[in-house]
Amino acid sequence: MNARENLDLGVYLVTDRPAFLGRDPLEVVAAAVAGGASVVQLREKRATTRQFVELARALLGLLRPLGVPLIINDRVDVALAAGADGVHVGQDDMDPRDVRGLIGPDKILGLSVTGADEARAARGMPVDYLGAGPVFATATKKDAGAPQGISGLATMLALAEVPVVAIGAITADNAAAVMDAGVSGLAVVSAICSAPDPRAAAQVLRRIAGAKR
Repeated sequence: MNARENLDLGVYLVTDRPAFLGRDPLEVVAAAVAGGASVVQLREKRATTRQFVELARALLGLLRPLGVPLIINDRVDVALAAGADGVHVGQDDMDPRDVRGLIGPDKILGLSVTGADEARAARGMPVDYLGAGPVFATATKKDAGAPQGISGLATMLALAEVPVVAIGAITADNAAAVMDAGVSGLAVVSAICSAPDPRAAAQVLRRIAGAKR
C-alpha cells in the first residue's frame, strides 16, 4: 500500500499527552477523526520505546480502517516496528534522505522547517510535505523557535517544492488567515487535544480548511 497516494493534509492532528488533560489518547483521536482530522501524528516524548510502539499499533487499529494515515514523530524505529504510514522529522533528527532509505518509497515523510533558510535547504529533499512554523507563539513545544507570523509562513511557502502544513498555536480564530497564505493544511495540537469536544473542534477546523482550499 502506498500511503503517499491521495494524502489529505487538511486537518493534521499532532498528539501531545499533556494536552489530552488526562483523557484517553485513543478516545480523543477517535473523536478528532470523526470530526474531520485527516492525518494523525503520534508524538511521544516520555514514553518508553515499547509503550510508544504499543500505542502506535493501537492507533493504527483505529485509523487504518478509516483510511487516516498515522505518522510517527522522529522515531523511525517505532514507525517500522508498528507498521505506521510514515515519519515526521525535525531539523535535529535523522536526515530525511536517510529516513527515506529506511522507510522506502511508499511511506509518508514530513520535515519541520522554522524559517526561510530551512525551507530553502529542504528543496530537493525526498519529503512529501513540510511542517512550517511556528506561525504564532506556542507553549506546546518548548523548542519551537521564534514565531514566524503569516509573513514568515508566506516566505517559507514561496520556497517550498512540496505541500506545506502550518503549525504553531493555530486555532479556529486564526485558521482562516493561515489558510489564506496558501498552505495545504493546518497542523494543530491543543486546539483539538485540549478542546472540551475534540470532535466539534476538528469539525470547525475542517470547515475552515475545506473552504479555503
